[in-house]
Amino acid sequence: KTCVVDGDTFYLNGTKIRIADIDTPEISQPRCASEKHLGEKAKLRLRDLLNAGPFELAAWEGRDEDHYGRKLRVVLRDGKSLGNQLVSEGLARTWNGRREPWC
Repeated sequence: KTCVVDGDTFYLNGTKIRIADIDTPEISQPRCASEKHLGEKAKLRLRDLLNAGPFELAAWEGRDEDHYGRKLRVVLRDGKSLGNQLVSEGLARTWNGRREPWC
């Protein structure tokens, strides 16, 4: 069972996964209305991508979990990052090690 929390976080079989290679806008504590709107779009798109078929989780080199205890993983389908697909659609940024403002 998969439950999408936001554009870069979801539960898979009870384990909370943080997509390691992207950052998406916040929806729980957005800094502006446009961030929340884009974050909602990213969440729905991630849900659709995850539901589109089988995917694999790859470990993030050097770190297994983030400081919230979420498993850091890259989500792959046919060897391609679903995170990169969100980036190409303008719904995420490539993770560079720190959060950037969306507003």
